[in-house]
Amino acid sequence: QKQHRTLNPYSLRKRKKEMADHQQHQQQQQPIMRSLHESSPSTRQIVRFVTAATIGLSLLVLSGLTLTGTVIGLIVATPLMVLFSPVLVPAVITIGLLTMGFLFSGGCGVAAATALTWIYKYVTGKHPMGADKVDYARMRIAEKAKELGHYTHSQPQQTHQTTTTTH
Repeated sequence: QKQHRTLNPYSLRKRKKEMADHQQHQQQQQPIMRSLHESSPSTRQIVRFVTAATIGLSLLVLSGLTLTGTVIGLIVATPLMVLFSPVLVPAVITIGLLTMGFLFSGGCGVAAATALTWIYKYVTGKHPMGADKVDYARMRIAEKAKELGHYTHSQPQQTHQTTTTTH
């Protein structure tokens, strides 16, 4: 004998409410997930940011190293010049070295700031000066890579055909 399970009206309503709540929960999550996916940065933007950060930090490190080298050179050279030369010659050399070191260090810092600003504008789509040339170069490189891919893809087939005809 089969036993039929009968659901009372209360359990039917409860089951329908649970299913409706589950569907509503899924519908609420879809726009949230879609907006999270749309607002996340693309791989290209991440690569651009990493490149910009690498270039900027490299230039800043170079600026700091130059400044440190200038100060150390000044510390080492000043007593030697004072001991072995008249007073005016070491003063001129010291001032020249000091000036060149600070100018080069400052120039590297300005170059780093300028490069970071340009790359930030380029990544955010504000189209800085020279962006056309960068885009054109990127397009040409992609075309050449595609041509090379087609060439290397067809090359093994041609090699296989010539080896089978010679045997």
